[in-house]
Amino acid sequence: MPSEPLELTVIVGSVREGRFGPVVAKWFTERAEADGRFAVHLVDLADIPLPLTLPAAPPAFDPEPPRPAGMEELTRRIADADAVVVVTPEYNNSFPASVKAAIDWHYTEWQATPVGFVGYSGGASGGLLAAEQLRHVFGETRAHTLRHHVTFPRYYELFGPDGALLDPEGPNGAAKAMLDELHWWADVLHDARRDRPYAAAD
Repeated sequence: MPSEPLELTVIVGSVREGRFGPVVAKWFTERAEADGRFAVHLVDLADIPLPLTLPAAPPAFDPEPPRPAGMEELTRRIADADAVVVVTPEYNNSFPASVKAAIDWHYTEWQATPVGFVGYSGGASGGLLAAEQLRHVFGETRAHTLRHHVTFPRYYELFGPDGALLDPEGPNGAAKAMLDELHWWADVLHDARRDRPYAAAD
């Protein structure tokens, strides 16, 4: 077991104008910090260049591909993370292109990393469809996605003008369950990566 808090990177997935993602990310980050078992780092994809055109040899084949200037912080936070949580909206029953670009610009950095999801949507699904599709994508990078998740259906009815939840009991419980699972996997995989670097046959 690591003696220091485990490194948790929280990624704000939406880059859309007028997005609600930072409000949801702030709420979750506060829950993760209050938990006390993680050193929490927030990364906002709106602040990072994420071109959709990848280099000739994609990151799956080149462990150090040429990346755009300004992506260093994202790359470092993913590589150093013991765990990652993606805060994602749901667009057209899926996740935004910004999240896919952030995934595709990396590969080895995701391996053997537990990944959780906090979803939100204007409809009834609460981002669950986005999270379920992301499980398939992250599976290809050999990350480990969690069973527990947090969802906010019709988010505009759940948060007040100050960004605070009107009824926090249910979401706080869901966040606690996910953080417990996230910590278990992060703890185990932290030691595993230290003692036996990840490798898998293609």
